Amino acid sequence: MRARYGAIAEQDEAGKGCGCGPAGCCGSAPARSYSQQLGYSAAETAAVPAGADLGLGCGNPLAIASIRPGETVVDLGSGAGFDALLAAGQLAGIGRVIGVDMTASMIAKARRHAVEAGIHNVEFRLGEIEHLPVADASADLVISNCVINLSPEKAQVFRETFRVLKTGGRLAISDIVATQPLPDSLRKELPMIGACIGGATLVADLEDMLRAAGFTRVAVELKPESRQFIASWGGDPTIADYVFSANITAHKD
Repeated sequence: MRARYGAIAEQDEAGKGCGCGPAGCCGSAPARSYSQQLGYSAAETAAVPAGADLGLGCGNPLAIASIRPGETVVDLGSGAGFDALLAAGQLAGIGRVIGVDMTASMIAKARRHAVEAGIHNVEFRLGEIEHLPVADASADLVISNCVINLSPEKAQVFRETFRVLKTGGRLAISDIVATQPLPDSLRKELPMIGACIGGATLVADLEDMLRAAGFTRVAVELKPESRQFIASWGGDPTIADYVFSANITAHKD
């Protein structure tokens, strides 16, 4: 995974991605950008440097995050900085965003984008989401966009997320989830894991992991409209029979 996303970070062209699909494209150019199809506005996609949006998400976690000025926000798998920079903008200069990514080239790219955008209340730290370089009880909100499915230790990710959140904090992520068990052809093949398909967790199992980590008010909202773009990811439209994009929220009470 590190090598795959490191290679993506080295791409010179911006906005060429269309989710996690291994094919690297979604066919002919749509009327709206891929990120706009995920729920970002044209104003949001234009508000950050072009290279920050690599088109690797599967939703818009900011739409469910209810960010408030003064908060500390942690972005798991922050990539080239797209969501972290947008979150920093919503803080209105009060509060900060910490982006964490395991890929050094992504961190370097995100830092350049923050400088280019003139955004000072954001920082990017090299680290793994299973072992976050963030202090205990220091964050109000944790966001993530189509990253946790890639981790082989999802329960550990949620334990770490719970650890870094303050009491009263919350989790708001977009990710790929499974609605029925995946066949081995999808679950075990590395290209399918890298394409955010093979590592998708069954909804009930995901809810159990979040509750076991200590979270309450766990909610997983499936997005039926995601079938259209997921079907284009692997060259086999039947993958959309197994997985959906979902909005996932939980609280640390």
